[in-house]
Amino acid sequence: MRGSNLLKKVVLILTTEGSHLKAVELAQSLLKRKLAACVNLRSIESHFWWEGNLEAIKEVQLLIKTSPSLVADLCEVINEQHSYTTPEIIELNCRASNEYIDWIESSVSCSKSS
Repeated sequence: MRGSNLLKKVVLILTTEGSHLKAVELAQSLLKRKLAACVNLRSIESHFWWEGNLEAIKEVQLLIKTSPSLVADLCEVINEQHSYTTPEIIELNCRASNEYIDWIESSVSCSKSS
């Protein structure tokens, strides 16, 4: 990478699921719909406030890599299919190498021509 002006935009979406099975189901749904180029799964332990109680649970975090043009559709699918009533959806706007972005764009539906 020669400089930030050569980097293109990519969006990372973070969400969590309560089990590995649910995380895989959500990841596969996003990938099959071509809304994500890649989804990384990682086991985590979350500590948080929920309905006035301090909670600690094991979850699976999904790191979803997508194109900026697909964020709205991707978030809609997460909201429809997520097992939680209040799913975590965090959007991180980042930049990556042109080659990596070309791969993302070739992997998702924004690259298809009608």
